Amino acid sequence: MTMNTRNDMNERFTVRLRKAVHVFCAGHFITLTDDLCEAVHGHNWLVGADIEGQPDAHGMVIDFIRLRDLLSQIVSRLDHRMLLPMENRLLRVSTAPGPVVDGVAGPAEVTVRFQNRRWVFPADDCQLLPIENTTAEWLARWIGRELLDAMAAAGSPITGCLRIEVDECLGQSAVWECTNALGSACVESPKPPGAVKASDSRAG
Repeated sequence: MTMNTRNDMNERFTVRLRKAVHVFCAGHFITLTDDLCEAVHGHNWLVGADIEGQPDAHGMVIDFIRLRDLLSQIVSRLDHRMLLPMENRLLRVSTAPGPVVDGVAGPAEVTVRFQNRRWVFPADDCQLLPIENTTAEWLARWIGRELLDAMAAAGSPITGCLRIEVDECLGQSAVWECTNALGSACVESPKPPGAVKASDSRAG
């Protein structure tokens, strides 16, 4: 009988980040169907990152500190903001100067319209995102792509599989996965079992 040596083992390494610093508090609302839009509400969102790859000569898949700090910078851009999608075909989002008071235009405001409903927010309190809807799925993809760009610009490109999880309600999360971080084969994973469907209210 032939025994396998350690060199014959099929090994996989994964670096995981689940840090308190990667929590952001933000408001949003999503279009659930063509005729249904949620009320404004918020979440304390938790962002997690997993990277699969082979350790380098120093035994590291990725620089933990750089990964942590760059992800923190991305998450901070969403913290205490109203998250608004710029590519939702059902919403009309526009930015304009605020009302004129004593001959001076007030701070800029963002107006969002859905059918006969209208919301107005201070522009400084909004984060306008190039996504279709502010779901956990699309937020995970936006965060993941921003992280890929930031790591590459910092000289630490992610060459293995990157997985971003966005948890919006203590166990209700979505996962985006890029199977080839240096290529174009990025695949959005389905929501894990037990998470709500896209047609359900997510305010809970």
